[in-house]
Amino acid sequence: MSTAANPSTSSVPTPRSPQLNLGQAIPRHWFGGNVLATHLVNGVSMLFPAGERFFVRSVFHYMDQIDDPLLRAQIKGFFGQEGRHAKEHDRWNEILSEQGYSVQTFLSIYERIAYGVIERLASPSLRLAATAACEHFTAMLAERVLRFDVLSHADPTMAQLLKWHAAEEIEHRSVAFDVMQKVSPSYAMRVAGLAVAATLLGGFWCTATLMLLWQDRKRLNGSLQNDAKQLREVRKRNHVKGVFLPGIREYLQKDFHPAKLPLDELAKDYLLTAQLS
Repeated sequence: MSTAANPSTSSVPTPRSPQLNLGQAIPRHWFGGNVLATHLVNGVSMLFPAGERFFVRSVFHYMDQIDDPLLRAQIKGFFGQEGRHAKEHDRWNEILSEQGYSVQTFLSIYERIAYGVIERLASPSLRLAATAACEHFTAMLAERVLRFDVLSHADPTMAQLLKWHAAEEIEHRSVAFDVMQKVSPSYAMRVAGLAVAATLLGGFWCTATLMLLWQDRKRLNGSLQNDAKQLREVRKRNHVKGVFLPGIREYLQKDFHPAKLPLDELAKDYLLTAQLS
């Protein structure tokens, strides 16, 4: 991926509220009827509420050490956006339960391990470094959502939820990294945070997806091969090459900065046409 020359940014993230009606009937397999694709997205969506609140806690820990007025304003915008993301994805987790999926047991185990144990044992600098790395991964996911229009066959309400989230992830993608550079600029710590983020995000995402697929196993009978074929066609058509490996390669570059990724126009183009308040 090409990079911009200047990594600095002066924009302040703006918290918005999407005009979503998650109370309406959303299909059980809302991603074009594809069970695999639906649960691949549901799996990561389930992780967002607790994850977003962890990101806020990790950055807030260092708030008193930030004296740059612009960065402080960006942090506050980041807090506002992440709080609204968590609220909307909390609601989607409730809807998954209403649709008959048993998600609360998984969520309680996930939160107990990730935040009841690992967060308590990790140092503040490692928590911040993991947050910065996770924000990089979510920005790369956001790019694929907006650049390749992978949600063209999704339920319109779910597409709106995910595109709004994606656009704001792009807007605040540099905030945690900039805080890390101010208070704990060690490259070794950055790499340690990347290792923690990739391991936990990848592991919990896979587990959540498999859990949902297992609960839908009767519906998968006879559709699994076709669903897998559809996913391969989407990947081929949109040239989506993945998130983790490219993201890790970029993040390991010593001169990496999230603002170097040329993503701002993607977010601006969507936000100009979206109905947000």
